[in-house]
Amino acid sequence: MREIQLALIAGAGAFIAIAILAFSQTISAEHIFLMAPLGATAVLVFGVPESPLAQPKNVIFGHIITATIGIIFAQYIGVNEFTLALATGLGVFSMLVTKTTHPPAGANPILIMLALEGWSFLFTPVIIGAVVLVLVGKATLAAKTKLTTITAA
Repeated sequence: MREIQLALIAGAGAFIAIAILAFSQTISAEHIFLMAPLGATAVLVFGVPESPLAQPKNVIFGHIITATIGIIFAQYIGVNEFTLALATGLGVFSMLVTKTTHPPAGANPILIMLALEGWSFLFTPVIIGAVVLVLVGKATLAAKTKLTTITAA
């Protein structure tokens, strides 16, 4: 029963975080607040918050680093089969070297390059999305901890 309660809290946290971003997008039509890798980030942040891959530093900087690489390639180097592979490889390398590994962020260079996104994409949805997920994730973790404490007593 406790596992189901914890899963419900995780699902509710993911719902709240994505809802905040989705509704922000309807309020501010000129900005994008959602991207597919944030859905995968939600699985880690809310489902396995104790994982090193779900820690705030990894989530935020993993997304920033790989998105920056994708934007540089999209804006200055070009997009083809080779550069898509190179940018993805550089993203993986950079996350590992900086100890900010976050697997969902590995999709950022491909997404950004195929969509030919520019520097504004780094702020919305990348940074704002990652920060919202981390903040809601921390609140959800507090709720899970409280539930665990209550059920243990």
